[in-house]
Amino acid sequence: MPDSHHDVIIVGGGIVGLAVALEITRRFPRLSLLVLEKEDHVGRHQSGHNSGVIHSGIYYKPGSLKAKLCVAGAAAMVEFCREHGIRHSICGKVIVATSPEELQPLEELRRRGEANGVPGVRLVGSVELHDLEPSAVGLAALVVPSTGITNYAAVCDKYAELTAARGGTILTSAEVMRIKRDAKEIVVETRRGAFSAAYLINCTGLFSDRISRMAGDEPEVIIAPFRGEYYDLIPERSSLVRALIYPVPDPRFPFLGVHFTRRISGRVDAGPNAVLAFRREGYRRTDFNLTDLASSLAFPGFWRMAAKHWRSGLDEVHRSFSKPVFVRALQRLVPGVREEDLVPGGSGVRAQALKRDGTLVDDFQFVQSGKMLHVLNVPSPAATASLLIGRAIVDMASTNIGLDS
Repeated sequence: MPDSHHDVIIVGGGIVGLAVALEITRRFPRLSLLVLEKEDHVGRHQSGHNSGVIHSGIYYKPGSLKAKLCVAGAAAMVEFCREHGIRHSICGKVIVATSPEELQPLEELRRRGEANGVPGVRLVGSVELHDLEPSAVGLAALVVPSTGITNYAAVCDKYAELTAARGGTILTSAEVMRIKRDAKEIVVETRRGAFSAAYLINCTGLFSDRISRMAGDEPEVIIAPFRGEYYDLIPERSSLVRALIYPVPDPRFPFLGVHFTRRISGRVDAGPNAVLAFRREGYRRTDFNLTDLASSLAFPGFWRMAAKHWRSGLDEVHRSFSKPVFVRALQRLVPGVREEDLVPGGSGVRAQALKRDGTLVDDFQFVQSGKMLHVLNVPSPAATASLLIGRAIVDMASTNIGLDS
């Protein structure tokens, strides 16, 4: 017998799961809500290992969910931080073209920004770039003044606090071991007991495909974990970067390339690269899990992706193991940065959905299955847009799985 019954169970206490929980308690205060998180605190993985950037929405294809949710989501995030006293700064950023070949893609980014409603975007030349970021060098740059920074671990804590204050229950150290479903209810067995619910929403990020399969579904994707590794500028050299300095991204990939990010703490990060992690929560090069690696290697889409992008993949691995190569990539943006200016920093693992044809899923992906909804792909800008993503998921749940019935 289950230990307790709830109207809704959310599996996953990262920023997206907590945003969904917050929205449910706001919209349906009479429902009994349980959030299950396998770690001893919320926001331990992607939500607590990201760059802290409040993204503007400039990168995303017009009409995509990312584009629709990011611009409004960024404004909502800034307002949330203001309302609850969470440290943040609207510092802006520059996207720098360092070669003639990058000028046309930079113009395309400008058009995307305008189409997506990103405020204040403008192209500048090398002289104005120098005024904005004196250490950066480029032929031209796109100025994105609405970009900001915050602390998403603090945001997660506040989401959890508000959810609990509104009657929701958040249970940590509750790793899901089994899911059983029938016509009447869904039973979730965890390390802290068994719980039943009428509806379940899967927001488990790096393990969303496995939870989907555990529930008896067969997602058309697997989650490929990509580790992003950072260096930190030593404090004496942090003045090289005033705010955020980004390269023009490679349109073939959903990654933004190595860049400089001034954190809300004042520290300046340099990175990340993007290498396949051999463990889904593999924050170090030495982290390895046979099941995690085997699931990637057994998926035909992995080998199709590798065949298309092996050269870029090798470049990322080379940069991971060679500090001089990493530094040379950074020097394209800020020539004055030196090896001795950088010390090893943190890392994060991105949950990237991969299709069978080898395509990296570019947009958010939510999949409904009976009385369940699986959130299978919510990479960056998920933290930025989390409040709007939470609303979109609850809208879908309300319509498709009868959350409001």
